[in-house]
Amino acid sequence: TITPTAIAGFQAMFALSRRNDDPHGASRPFDVARDGFVAAEGAAVLVLETLTRATRRGARIYAEVAGYGSSSDAFHPVQPAPDGRGAIASMRHAVRHAKLAPSDIDYINAHGTGTPQGDVQECKAILDVFGDHAARHALWVSSTKSVTGHLLGAAGAAEAAFAALACQRGVVPPTINVHEQDPACAVDVVPNEPRQRKVRHVLSNSFGFGGTNVSLVLSRID
Repeated sequence: TITPTAIAGFQAMFALSRRNDDPHGASRPFDVARDGFVAAEGAAVLVLETLTRATRRGARIYAEVAGYGSSSDAFHPVQPAPDGRGAIASMRHAVRHAKLAPSDIDYINAHGTGTPQGDVQECKAILDVFGDHAARHALWVSSTKSVTGHLLGAAGAAEAAFAALACQRGVVPPTINVHEQDPACAVDVVPNEPRQRKVRHVLSNSFGFGGTNVSLVLSRID
């Protein structure tokens, strides 16, 4: 991720934050002063197996993969479709595949990169799919990229792991560096401090360049 060629490419697309004088505060999804993402590196590994096998061998089960949705809006190489159709389709497919209602989702680990357009489009898509459940702040939404930066190829795996931990531990990670929330991002973004609640079902979003969108539903195992 962090190579001269990669950084030059992202910078040419005006996708990166230019807040070089404030590295700790540069990644600020949903904040009114956000100006792009912070490139980062990391890794995550998730072990997937059947519930029967995991139970039989006494494995520590963090969560169940309950649903999956994907879409491709093919609107623009680096911009989401203005109507959010790709993100909306991905989230709806995942919730339906999990045989849940939108109101069953307790927390969304958002794609939330900190780009001016992307964050607004994702929040609008969330409001479209989850309606009053999101509008009245019963649904919590946060971006862990505010903490980790954008891990690019590793982001989906890492954020699925964070979502699984939220199910297991009942702690929702915050969106840090939210000094003034953008009113166009009209959802509860869990600003700056983690929160505790029983998390039954989590949606994890990963929306890539070129309009490729994936959403996972992870569910708590009691």
